[in-house]
Amino acid sequence: MPMPRWWARMNKYTFNPAELKKGKRPVIIHVGRTSGREYQTPLDAHRVDGGYLFVPVYGVESDWVRNVLAAGSARLRVDGSEVSLSSPRLIDADAAFALLPEGTERPPRWLKLEQYLLADGLGVERQERRSEA
Repeated sequence: MPMPRWWARMNKYTFNPAELKKGKRPVIIHVGRTSGREYQTPLDAHRVDGGYLFVPVYGVESDWVRNVLAAGSARLRVDGSEVSLSSPRLIDADAAFALLPEGTERPPRWLKLEQYLLADGLGVERQERRSEA
């Protein structure tokens, strides 16, 4: 079960503004589905081959996930630069974990996250896969 919705609402007004001020976490910049307003949400983003994998700790019904899927694009501010994201899609946990480099910390099992958001990153170099001979 993802984190409870009441925790998400609390974080929206406490944790998120503090994290945005610090400027150390990845921030997804997305447009509201109905408001058309631009939002910034700090979150977990992992660089993977050709894009980024996002961990929706509050579940895929979170506004930021729904906004990105509806728009079909977003921007990601990470490590002092911005990356354009396209082709967002939900993938299952097995597919998500297969994309992560070995040793990457995974979300706690008790969250029971079943889906993750994957998006292509324009300007993100594809890492060459090395074949072992």
